[in-house]
Amino acid sequence: MEWKTLLSAKRERESQHKQRSSDLRSEFEKDYHRIIGSASFRRLQDKTQVFPLDKSDFIRTRLTHSLEVSSLGKSLGQNIGENILKYRRNSGFAPYMKEDISHILECAGLIHDIGNPPFGHFGEVAIREWFARNLPRLTFRGRAVTDLLNEQMKQDLLHFEGNAQALRLVTRLHYLVDEHGMNLTYALLNTIIKYPVASTEINEKSSDIKEKKMGYYLADEKIFRSVTEATGAGNNRHPLTYILEAADDLAYKTADIEDAFVKGFISYYTLERELAELERAIPESPFRPLEKLRQLYERGLGKGVSDPESYAVKNWIVSAQGFLINCATFGFTSNYDRIMDGTFRCDLFHGTYGEKLMDLLGDMAYRHVFSSMAIYKMEVSESPILNDLMDKLVHAVLYYDTGEPQDTIDKRVVSFISDNYKNAYKLQAEGKSEEEKLYLRLLLVTDYVCGMTDSYAKRLYQEMNGMF
Repeated sequence: MEWKTLLSAKRERESQHKQRSSDLRSEFEKDYHRIIGSASFRRLQDKTQVFPLDKSDFIRTRLTHSLEVSSLGKSLGQNIGENILKYRRNSGFAPYMKEDISHILECAGLIHDIGNPPFGHFGEVAIREWFARNLPRLTFRGRAVTDLLNEQMKQDLLHFEGNAQALRLVTRLHYLVDEHGMNLTYALLNTIIKYPVASTEINEKSSDIKEKKMGYYLADEKIFRSVTEATGAGNNRHPLTYILEAADDLAYKTADIEDAFVKGFISYYTLERELAELERAIPESPFRPLEKLRQLYERGLGKGVSDPESYAVKNWIVSAQGFLINCATFGFTSNYDRIMDGTFRCDLFHGTYGEKLMDLLGDMAYRHVFSSMAIYKMEVSESPILNDLMDKLVHAVLYYDTGEPQDTIDKRVVSFISDNYKNAYKLQAEGKSEEEKLYLRLLLVTDYVCGMTDSYAKRLYQEMNGMF
C-alpha cells in the first residue's frame, strides 16, 4: 500500500468546481464541515455510550465520545506522521500528508459510531437476536423468507453491525443532495471500515483482527469495492484504521472508568487495588499507574481540594491517556512495514507496555459496570422497546412497494419511516429482483431504527402502544 493512493481525495460524486480560489480548505477539511453540519451527527447527543437516558450532564453520550475519539485520533495522526517523516520510514510520505492523515482521523473519529442504534452496544445485540429468533419465522407470499434470501443477505441481518451501518449511512442514507449521502472522500470512508470482510467471511476465532466482524452489507458492496480499489487497500485494513481503532479503544476504556467512578460503580480504593495488581505484573513499565494515582491523591490533599479521591482519579485518567497515546504511536511505528503490507493482525497496543493497562481497564468496566445489576435492569427495560419496534416495522415493510394491498396499520407504520430512508431504498431497489427488494426492505427497518435516538425510540414505542 502506498500513501499517495491511500490518501485518495476522490468522492463518489466529483465536484464540477474543484478549483475555487476562495476556498483554501483541503478535501479532508471539507469532510469535517459536511459531518458536523449533519443531522446524523447531531443525533449522537441523544444516543447511549454506557448509561442510557441518563439525566446527568457529566456522563458521556455517543456525541461526546466521538469528539474525544476525534481529538485523540488527530493527536495520534500528528505523532505518527511526524515519526514517519523524522525517521524517513517511507520515501513516498510527503510533509503535507501528515496534515492530511490528521484531518482524516479527526473526521473518522466523528463518524465511527454514527451508524450505531439506540441504547449502545446492547442495541446491536438486540437487533441481531431479533433476526436470529424471527427471520426463520417470516414468510413472504407463502414462502419462507430464509428460502428467498441468499446466504450473504441472511448473514448480513444475523450479524447486524454498527460499523457496517456507519458506512451505509454516510454513503447512502444521509440524503442531502443526491443518492451519494455525505459524499465523503474515499480515504475517510476506507478509514472507518474496521473489518474489510463480508458477513459470510467473518471468523470470530481468527487471530487476524480484521476478520472478527463484517465491514459492509451486500447492498453496499459496490461502494466498498470502489473505495478500497481507489485507495489500494483492497481487502486489507487501511493503515489509518489501526489508528482510529486505537483512539476509540483508548477513549472508551479510560472514559468508562471515569464515568463509572462518577456514577459510584468504582471507588478510588477499587482502582487503587486493581492498579496494585497490575503494577506487579508490569514491573518494567515506565508508567507506574499505582504510584501516579497515589501521587495525585497526595497532591489533591496538598491543594486542599474538597474531594481528593475524585481529583486523583480524574487527573490519573489524563495521565494514563498520555501514556497510552505514546504506546499506540510506538505500536504503529514499530510495526510500520507489516501495517503497510497488510500483514499486521493485531491492534496497536499489542506488545506495548500499555497492553496490560488497556486490558485491565476493559476488564474493570465489564466486571464493575456492564455486568452490574443496574445496567442489566436498564437493558431489560430497553429490550421490549427494540423488540416491539422491530416486530411492527418488519411486519409493515414486508409488502411495502410490492403492489399488494397493505392493511391500514401497516401503512401508518411505514409512514413513520423517514423519507430519506425510503428514497434510499427506492434508488437501490430500482431494477432489482423481488428477492433483492425484500432484503432491502428489511435493511430499511434497520436503517430507520439505527437513525433513532434513545429518547425517540422510547417515545415512539410508548406512542405506538398507547402509553400516554
